[in-house]
Amino acid sequence: MIRIISVAIVLSTICTPAAFAFQDRAEAQRQKSIDESIVRALRYISEEQNEDGSWQAGGFGKSTATTSLAIMAFMAAGHVPDEGPYGLQISRGVRWVLSQQQPNGMLVGKGRSHGPMYSHGISSLMLAEVYGMVDNSMADQVEKGLERAIKLILAAQNHRKEPAHKGGWRYYTTSTDSDLSVSAWQLLALRAAKDAGCDVPAENIDDAIAYVRRLRTQGNRGFGYQSGHSSSATRAGTGIVALEVCGDHHSKEALGAASQILNRPLQRSDAYFYYGAYYCTVGMFKIGGDYWKRIRPIMYETILSEQRADGSWRARQGSEKKAGEIYATTMAVLALAVEYRFLPIYQR
Repeated sequence: MIRIISVAIVLSTICTPAAFAFQDRAEAQRQKSIDESIVRALRYISEEQNEDGSWQAGGFGKSTATTSLAIMAFMAAGHVPDEGPYGLQISRGVRWVLSQQQPNGMLVGKGRSHGPMYSHGISSLMLAEVYGMVDNSMADQVEKGLERAIKLILAAQNHRKEPAHKGGWRYYTTSTDSDLSVSAWQLLALRAAKDAGCDVPAENIDDAIAYVRRLRTQGNRGFGYQSGHSSSATRAGTGIVALEVCGDHHSKEALGAASQILNRPLQRSDAYFYYGAYYCTVGMFKIGGDYWKRIRPIMYETILSEQRADGSWRARQGSEKKAGEIYATTMAVLALAVEYRFLPIYQR
């Protein structure tokens, strides 16, 4: 009886107007913290831009991927090329990325790269997102660069692969296997490019959906990096985004992965924390509903708690730490800004 009465008291308390007012104040404070965090981060990113328009990827040198992530971080917060406090930084960054495009369409700089298709997918996504925002003097360059980049992505997917890997992508255009991580960036790029008017054949998307579905783990509780691998919060989020941007909304595989993230949210100590912060936040936002409502405060507070005094974030371990502060900071901003919906790819 005591237990029943206690529950009744709690329920009556949280349903009072005062309780709702408290929740509103807490939410307003959280949003204020997010807004202020992004402002500090963009200031830091701006100050770290190189004279030629590029950004460094830590010890990997100047990077088309990191530069593209920086550009998208500004755009995710509502900034556009050639306008406002960061317009010049965005335009210079776009020009530098275009200047690095190889004869075959590959968007990768001269610095070291953990597989050129990573940089290519991220940079192709950026060009698709900025297309339509640039002025006439740059529009033709962006359009041509994007078209060449998308052709390369499609050619890499169509390259002969082992049956289990058909429909996906790996580190190189001639790879005969695939993985979830590289594939997700290519699918983000293809979706954004299609929205921008590029020709993306339906059969390529169908093959990609089939590939990602084959990566689901036993019991449908997430996705493996490759077939037969175990899942994690980061991999679960990546798989969700891959399917959602393909138009495969609320599939049983994606919802199973969303449940995994709720049961075991991303932790600060996880490997590839910033990668996971981006994909878990974007993925759960696209799922929406109660999934997003429940994970939202957890993800935001976890990310915000890692920001440093100068506005940057820094990974604690592994290859993410080697990638440097700009990488970590841009991924954090892209996660925090998802509800602004300024980037077209964030639309549900």
